[in-house]
Amino acid sequence: MSAVLPLELAKWLETVAEDIDLGEIPAEGILPRLADAGLPRIGISENLGGAGGDASDAVDAVIEVARESLAAAFMLWGHRCYAEFLVQSPNHALRERQLPDILAGRIAGASGLSNAMKFLAGLEELQVKADDEGEDLLINGKLPWVTNLRAGSFYVATAADRPEGGPAIIVALSHDDAGLERSDDLALLGMRSSDTASVKLDGVRVPRERILSEDAQAWLPIVRPTFIALQCGMAIGLAGRALDAADSYGGAGRTILADELSDRRQQLGNIHKAISTGLRSGAFVSNPAALFELRIGLASVVSDAVMLELQAGGGRCYLREPGRDFSRRWREAAFVPIITPSVVQLRSVLAAAKKAA
Repeated sequence: MSAVLPLELAKWLETVAEDIDLGEIPAEGILPRLADAGLPRIGISENLGGAGGDASDAVDAVIEVARESLAAAFMLWGHRCYAEFLVQSPNHALRERQLPDILAGRIAGASGLSNAMKFLAGLEELQVKADDEGEDLLINGKLPWVTNLRAGSFYVATAADRPEGGPAIIVALSHDDAGLERSDDLALLGMRSSDTASVKLDGVRVPRERILSEDAQAWLPIVRPTFIALQCGMAIGLAGRALDAADSYGGAGRTILADELSDRRQQLGNIHKAISTGLRSGAFVSNPAALFELRIGLASVVSDAVMLELQAGGGRCYLREPGRDFSRRWREAAFVPIITPSVVQLRSVLAAAKKAA
């Protein structure tokens, strides 16, 4: 399946990438364009309303968007993750109700599972609690950082601990749930038009029919490979575009840097191939450490790629107008190591596992 962006979408993203990064374009108009191009449907079965293919095809779609705008790719990541949560949920009735609107981009889907992924890795406790309240659940807590929270029109998945014991659950919250409060957009360094905010949950009453999974610890490892691989797609797209930009400069700089550029391209290609292979084989479910290592490696490749772009472009990259795209990619590159689970968190998990072995 081809993940090449429609020419009109690619040109639009290229034109407005800086405006998206700086928050000068309404975020609410971005997801509909991505959905109109069919991107959320990639990697989802045609029987469920998708375009077919598999998770590696969805990663390729994120790569293509990230080549133009990491902020737009970040939104696609969150949206496509939520679609994956519905696809992988045993709650078929919830999937049937919500998935059509998610795939069409009529409602934004958000992954509020960053805390849950850290919880799964033993890095922190869950920040959301669920109490039984008759036929419903009463949800309290906070989601400190969630993207793709389109004001007045979103679903967000979160993990919630059960005070009475037993497995944590995964539940789908809605923008119009009483007691759910979306903050103003976070004042990020870049990627401002991405509908990224925090969510406060104060006595949110949720019917049990919106439970995505009754056992978070068993279910999260199933969706984690796609969750992290789509993040890897963001990094691959950004690094590839920076290397292309470095190649576009002529003169002695490119000649001197030729071997390094070639090495980084090969490294990027090898990581991309390994991610696709691992997703298709299902190896990352039982061996998440392999995917963690690939994501850690990608952070280094991204850093090297934007540095090579700077060295190849020289002083032009530091001038406001000639360096406009470079400066945006530099800010985007700073985000790659801190996407949850961050590089430091992943390295901590690997170090603990090695020590325990």
